[in-house]
Amino acid sequence: TVKRRNHGRSKKGRGHVKLIRCDNCFQACPKDKAIKRFNVRNMIEAAAKRDMAEASVYESYDVPKVYYKLQHCVGCAIHGRIVRVRSRVNRRNRAPPPRFRQEFKKPTGAPAAVKASA
Repeated sequence: TVKRRNHGRSKKGRGHVKLIRCDNCFQACPKDKAIKRFNVRNMIEAAAKRDMAEASVYESYDVPKVYYKLQHCVGCAIHGRIVRVRSRVNRRNRAPPPRFRQEFKKPTGAPAAVKASA
């Protein structure tokens, strides 16, 4: 009996895979076994962004984003709640988790001030 059909790795025909270092604890971990997440953040947080917009000469300025890839060993990924322990039945589920993205809704009707004056 095996716990996972891929033995916890994505190495199919390869004999050896290079090691990476965990971003949290610096433990050596095979690259195919590591839990990888791609992180995108603004260079400055929301409060500083507002201050910068008030002090800026330009009306609109897109703050650059920071793109970096996080690689964790299994222990750190579980401890940091990047992945969760799943039951034996739920381990078979290979579908990606649902994405929660904020969708900006466009206003459908005319603004309230225009309706009142008409």
